[in-house]
Amino acid sequence: MNPKTLLAVLNAEDDMKRVLDCALPLAARFGAHLIGFHSEALPLPQATPLGFPDVEFIQTSAEAARDRSARMKVVFEERVRREGTSGEWHSTQGYSGNSEVSPLRAARAADLVIVQQADPDAEAAYPDSEALLFETGRPVLFVPYAIDVDPRFRKVMVAWNGTAEAARAAFDALPFIVAAEATEIVCVDPRSTATEDAAVSGADIAEALARHGAKVNLASEVSAGMSPGDVLENRIAESGTDLLVMGAYGQSWLKEFFFGGATRTLLKSMSAATLMSR
Repeated sequence: MNPKTLLAVLNAEDDMKRVLDCALPLAARFGAHLIGFHSEALPLPQATPLGFPDVEFIQTSAEAARDRSARMKVVFEERVRREGTSGEWHSTQGYSGNSEVSPLRAARAADLVIVQQADPDAEAAYPDSEALLFETGRPVLFVPYAIDVDPRFRKVMVAWNGTAEAARAAFDALPFIVAAEATEIVCVDPRSTATEDAAVSGADIAEALARHGAKVNLASEVSAGMSPGDVLENRIAESGTDLLVMGAYGQSWLKEFFFGGATRTLLKSMSAATLMSR
C-alpha cells in the first residue's frame, strides 16, 4: 500500500532544503499529503548579575524563534505550491526545542516520517533520533546530511537477519522495493538453523517480495572482524545502493549485541538514504 501521509521533520533552516528535496518528490509520486513539522525552543529564564530575570534576553530569543519559524513556513508553503503537492505546516514551541520529540503524536498518524540524519560535527547538533524510531511505531526515512539523495531509489538494499524488526522494515519499504530496478537482500554472517541453511538465508523474504513484483536477489557477507554496520556500508558503496532498508535495534542488550551496533553506526555515518523500522 502506498504511503498517503508523509511527515517531514524540519529541524532547522539548514536541513530544510535537503529534506524537502526528498519529501516533495515522494509526495508527488504517491499522491500523498505532506506535513511539514518544525519545533522551536522556548527560551529558558536567564538571570542578570543582580539576580533579576533577564526580560530582554527572553523577549529577543522568543522573537528570533518566531521569525525563524515564520521564514521556514514561507519556504515550505512556497515549495508545496510550486510542486502542486497537498501539504500543511505545523509548528510548535517547547522548552526542549526538540523537533524529534515534539512531533511524536503527528508521526504516529503518518505512513512515513522523513528527517535529516544528524550531523555529529555540527556546532548545534540535531537531537537524538531514537524517539522517532522507538516511540512512534512508524518507519523513518533518514536523508543523509553529507550526500545528495535521488528519491527515485532505483537500487534498494534490505539488511536481513530474520527478526521481526527486519521484517517490518522490509514490508514498510514495499512501495520502494516494488518500484526499484533491483533489490538486494543482504545477510551478514548468516547462520544455519534447524529450519534453514545459511546458504539460503533470506530466501523466504526474497520470495515474498518477489510475489509483489519486486526484482530481488540474495547476497551474503562475512564480517571477518568488521562490525555489521561497516560491512553494510562497504556493500552500499560497492553496489551503488540508493536506499538501505533495515530494522532498528537497541532497546535490549541482547538485540544490541546481535545487530544493534549497526543501527547506531549507520545513524552516524550514512552513505545512502536509510529507512528504519522498529
